[in-house]
Amino acid sequence: MSATRGLEGIVATTSSVSSIIDSTLTYQGYEIDDLADHASFEEVIFLLWNGRLPKEAELNELKGQLAEHAAIPNEVIEQMKSYPLKDIHPMAALRTAISSLGLYDEDADVMEESANRLKALKLQAKIPTIVTAFSRLREGKDPIAPKKDLSFAANFLYMLKGEDPDEISVDAFNKALVLHADHELNASTFTARVCVATLSDVYSGITAAIGALKGPLHGGANEAVMKMLTEIDTVENVEPFVRKAIDNKEKIMGFGHRVYKNGDPRAKHLKEMSKRLTEITGEKKWYEMSVKIDEIFTAEKGILPNVDFYSASVYHSLGIDHDLFTPIFAVSRTSGWLAHILEQYSNNRLIRPRAEYNGPNKQVYIPLEKR
Repeated sequence: MSATRGLEGIVATTSSVSSIIDSTLTYQGYEIDDLADHASFEEVIFLLWNGRLPKEAELNELKGQLAEHAAIPNEVIEQMKSYPLKDIHPMAALRTAISSLGLYDEDADVMEESANRLKALKLQAKIPTIVTAFSRLREGKDPIAPKKDLSFAANFLYMLKGEDPDEISVDAFNKALVLHADHELNASTFTARVCVATLSDVYSGITAAIGALKGPLHGGANEAVMKMLTEIDTVENVEPFVRKAIDNKEKIMGFGHRVYKNGDPRAKHLKEMSKRLTEITGEKKWYEMSVKIDEIFTAEKGILPNVDFYSASVYHSLGIDHDLFTPIFAVSRTSGWLAHILEQYSNNRLIRPRAEYNGPNKQVYIPLEKR
C-alpha cells in the first residue's frame, strides 16, 4: 500500500453530477460555457439535482419552493445577534447558523428520499438569507425579508442592500453563481460526502462542507485576491509587486488549479464580467490591475488564473464586502454539495480509506517511574 499526498489523482467515487475532463467542466454533461452564457442559477440547481434541465412548469415550481422556504426562523436570527458580530469571519457565522437550522427542522434525521429533498430545498433557499442577515446585523441594521417575485440572484442582492438591483448586477451575480455551483470532487464536496456516508443528516453534511470551504486554499482564495489588489492599489505598482513576489517565491493567490493544465474554463467569463462592471462603476483599475498581474505571472510562471482571480473584482464592483466573498461561494456551491449528498444517499457505502503508517515500530511500554 502506497500513499498519495492530498489524494492527488486518486479516483474516490463515481458521480454523474459534474465532470472535469481535458480541462472541460460539465454539469450533468452540459459544458460550463453553455450554462454560463444561457442558464439561470435556478435551472442549474434543478439540473444538478435531477440530471436534466427543467421544463417551464418545473422551473416555476422550483422558484416558488425556493421563495416559500427562504425565510429563516426568528430563533436563528436571535442567535446570530448574540454572535460577536464585529470579531468573527462570516464563514464562521455561516457554519454555526447552518448547523443551528437543523435544530428547528423536526425531520432533520428522517432519511427518506422525499424528506432529504425537502431539506435540500430548505437549505438552498435559506443560505442566502443567512449570509445577508449576518451582513446587515453586523452593520447594526435589521435583516431584510426576501421577495417572492425576484430571482435567486436578484433576491440576494436585494436582501444585502435593501434596494432592487439593476439588470447588469443581477446578470453578473447569476453568472457567478452558475460558475461556482459544482466542481467535481473538490475538498468541500468530498467532506460532505464523507460526512453523510455515515448516514449523518443533510444539515451536518452542509455544515462540514462549509468548514472545509472556509480554508484559504479552497474557498477563501477570492477574498485573498481582493486583499492583494487592495494592497497593490495602482496599475503602476503591479509589476514591482509581482516581480518581488516571484523573486521571494511568494504565492500569488488566484492562479493555478490542480485539475486544470490548460487553464480554468470559468475564469474567462468572470474576466469579461469584471471588465463590464468596473467600467460601469468607474473603477477600471481593479480590472486593469488584474489583467496586468495575469499577463506578468502567466508569462513568467506559465500558470493561468483560476475562477477566484477575476471573481474578486466582480464581487467588489457589486459593492459586496470582501469577507463575504467566501460565503457567497458557499451560497452557490450548496447546490452542488446537495446534489452530491443526495447521490451519496442513493447508493451509499461508508467512506473509510486507509493510511500508510510511517511511525515507530516495536515500542515497549515503560512504567511511569522508569521514564
